[in-house]
Amino acid sequence: MKNTNNISLKNATLGYKKSGKEISVLNHLNLDFTSSELIGIVGLNGTGKSTLLKTLCGLLPLLHGEIYIGAVDIEDLSLNELAKKISIVLTEKIGGFNLTAYDVVAAGQMPYTNSFNKLNAENISIIQNAIAVCGIAEHQHKLVNELSDGLFQKTVIAKALAQQTPIMLLDEPSAFLDYASKHDLFLLLQKLAAQQSKCILVSSHDLDLLLKYCQKLLVIAKGEAQLISVSEAKQNAAFMKIAGGFLG
Repeated sequence: MKNTNNISLKNATLGYKKSGKEISVLNHLNLDFTSSELIGIVGLNGTGKSTLLKTLCGLLPLLHGEIYIGAVDIEDLSLNELAKKISIVLTEKIGGFNLTAYDVVAAGQMPYTNSFNKLNAENISIIQNAIAVCGIAEHQHKLVNELSDGLFQKTVIAKALAQQTPIMLLDEPSAFLDYASKHDLFLLLQKLAAQQSKCILVSSHDLDLLLKYCQKLLVIAKGEAQLISVSEAKQNAAFMKIAGGFLG
């Protein structure tokens, strides 16, 4: 039986539409991402890393081809059903409206609440567990704009955890973090993939961290993408070109 946590792209062309015209960014992708893996996405700026992540979670329409979660075409899923399958963590920092870290994490349970979004005891338990796993319990009542960059990243990851999705997507979560916070973040992602059988895709320019913590790399270059094991990376011409000769 096909693992329902898998993501499969079948002859998929990704991009966007501008003035009614299709602009393709990644072409004819045939890829499979599986559960219990932390997969790093690498590529130069503008090559399509964000386009891939936003297409997978439905923020951008698929231009051509098919994307499946398990055996189900994502186009056959409602927005609420998709929100129970895939969560995404973007780099933009939200704020305003006096939101606390707890409020942000609690939003992850919205797909599981009634039409009034009222939280019951089970919802609250899931939220508190996500907060505990991400180590932000003592900061949960702080306003979002009071959080350090590292704490904010852990908060939005806790939100994705509270969303209870088997698949998590993260777009450059280590940007703007200090050295120790970067490692803490990737250790957390590695643990979540292994202990909760999640399929986690993370884009990053921190190539050394991806090599240290990920099992596989998706290397994007010239409109194409290849999925390789981390052990292959330093023998891969496209990866080493992205590294610019600065990896030993």
